[in-house]
Amino acid sequence: MSCHAHRNHLLPAVLVVAAMFSLHGCASLVPASAHPGNYSGLSATDALERAREWQARAPHEPDDTRRGNAWLQCAVFAHDAMASENDAEERSAAALATSCSRAYLARITRDTSLNVHPGRVLLGERWVQVQFRGMPDSLDKQVHLELADQLSVEGLGGVRHRQPGFGVPVVAAAPPCTNRPICALYPPEGIFRPATVWLEDAPGMTAGAESPVLVVQSPDTQPDHIMGGVDYPLAAGFSAPYEYLLERSKLRRLGWWGLIGGQAIGERAGLFLLDDYDPKKTPVIMIHGLGSSPIIWGPLTNAIMGDAALRRRYQVWHVVYQSNAPVLIERHRVQGYLDAAWKVLDPGGSAPARQGVVLIGHSMGGVIARLLCAQSTPALWSSVFTVPFGSLRGDAAELSLLHDIFQFQPYPGVDEIIFMAAPQRGSPVAGDWLGRLVQDLALRHIPEMPGLERLVAENPGSLQASYVSGSFRIDHLSSVTSLVPGEPAMVVGDTLMPAAGIRYDSIAGVVPGTHPPSDGWVPLSSATLPGSASTLIVNADHHGVPRDPKTIEAVLAILRQHGAQH
Repeated sequence: MSCHAHRNHLLPAVLVVAAMFSLHGCASLVPASAHPGNYSGLSATDALERAREWQARAPHEPDDTRRGNAWLQCAVFAHDAMASENDAEERSAAALATSCSRAYLARITRDTSLNVHPGRVLLGERWVQVQFRGMPDSLDKQVHLELADQLSVEGLGGVRHRQPGFGVPVVAAAPPCTNRPICALYPPEGIFRPATVWLEDAPGMTAGAESPVLVVQSPDTQPDHIMGGVDYPLAAGFSAPYEYLLERSKLRRLGWWGLIGGQAIGERAGLFLLDDYDPKKTPVIMIHGLGSSPIIWGPLTNAIMGDAALRRRYQVWHVVYQSNAPVLIERHRVQGYLDAAWKVLDPGGSAPARQGVVLIGHSMGGVIARLLCAQSTPALWSSVFTVPFGSLRGDAAELSLLHDIFQFQPYPGVDEIIFMAAPQRGSPVAGDWLGRLVQDLALRHIPEMPGLERLVAENPGSLQASYVSGSFRIDHLSSVTSLVPGEPAMVVGDTLMPAAGIRYDSIAGVVPGTHPPSDGWVPLSSATLPGSASTLIVNADHHGVPRDPKTIEAVLAILRQHGAQH
C-alpha cells in the first residue's frame, strides 16, 4: 500500500498561535469529508490576507448583522488558507479559522438559541449549509448547540477537561429518543454529546459566497479534520456535555425523597448510559448509596471522561434506584436493571464489553456491589426462615420473587469492585433516633414487601422469631433496618464475599477527631474490607469520599492498572 505524509497540527486553546507535530498516515485513512485543497481559487497567502482583513474589520462594523457576516467571511477565507504548503501560514490560518468561527457563533447565539439540522439553515440573517460529520446515532437530526466554554462546571467541582485543537467545542443536545429499545437507557433529561464546529466553503464555490458550510463533527468518532493534506486534531470539551446533563437533572432532590417514600425516583430507576454504547469498551458501572443519586459521581465521572486513555478504554454507566428497600431487595432490583440493559445492548451475550466490568459502589451501593458478586448460601435463607423454600405455599410470582431475592449467583463479567465508604458491617447511625425516623418514612412504597408479607401470612411459623416482633419484624423492614448492626440476614450477608477472581479495593473516609474513627455515618472498621487489593483512607465525611481528589486519583490509577491487564 502506498502512503503519503500528512502533517498534523494541534492548535492551542487560546486560538492565537498553534504548536505543530508531524504525523505520517496512509491516504486510505483520509475520511470522505477530508478536503485536499481550497475552494476560493485564491492562493493560500491571498486567502489568509483576506481573512485578516475581515478579522480587522469585524469589530468596527456598525451593526450585529454586518459584524456576524464579517466573522463568517474571516472564517471561510482562513479555512481556505489552511491548504497552504507553508507551515507557519497553515498554523496561522487554522488558528484564525477557529477564532473567527468562535466569534461568529458567539454573535449568533447571543440573542437566540442555535438549533440546526443537516441542510440549509437560516442562522441569524444568513443561510448556511449545515453538515453533520460522524455525529452519534443517539442524537436526532436536529440538535441544539451550546458553546462549551460558556457552561459552568460547578457540578463537576470546577474541573473542566478540554482538548486543544482545531474548531470550536460545543455541546450538541437533543431530547431523548423514543423509537428504539436503547432509548430507554438514555437519561430522560436528554442526550448531550461533545461536538466541534467550524465554517468553510462548499466545493466549487467562491470563498465567502452565499451558502458557506457550518460543519458539526464528533471529536469522538472523527477526531481529525484534514485540509490541504494536513491533519488537524479537533478541539473538544469533554466536561461540558456532562455538566449540561447535571444542570438539568432533578435527581439531586429525588434521591432523598425516594428514600422517605417519594416515588419519582423509582419511576425513573434503571441503568443509564452517559454516551453511545460501544461493544468494545469496558463498562464502569456506578451505584449510589442510601438517599442519594448519580449526582454524587459528578467529579469522578468527569475525571474518567477527561482522561484520553481511559475514555478510549471505558464507558461510564450510572445506576438509579429507589433506596428505601432492604439491601437484599435492592441487590435484586439492581441486578434486574443490569439484565434489562444487557438484553437491549447485547442480546447475544458476545460483546467484549461483557467481560472485565468494573463496579463502583458508594455507601449502601458498595454493599449492593459486593452482594452482586457473591454466592448466596443456605445460611442466608435460614437467617430469616424456619422452613425450606420448597415447603412454602402461595402465589407463584411472589414465590419466584422470594426465591430470587435469597438465592443468587455472582453477576457474570465483573472482575473489579471499588468500595467507597460502604457499611460492609452495618452502621450504628442506622439504629439511632435519626435512623429510626428515616426508617419509618422509608417503609412507604416498597412494592416487593406486600407480596412477601402475604407469603408469611399464608405460612404461619415460617419466620424466625427476630422477624416476628421487635425492630426487625417483617412489616418494619427497610433499607435502614438492614444496615443496623445485628440485623440477622445481614449478619450472614456480611460474610458473603466477592467470588474468587474478583479483585476489590476499599476507600474509606475519616472525619478528624472522631472516636472511634468514622466518616460521620460509617465506622472505619465497617468501611474497610479484609482481602482488599488496596485500602485508602481519606480525610473526608461520608458524602465527601467519592468527590475527594485522593479518591479520584486512586480510582483512575486502579482503572489504568485494570486496563493494562485486559
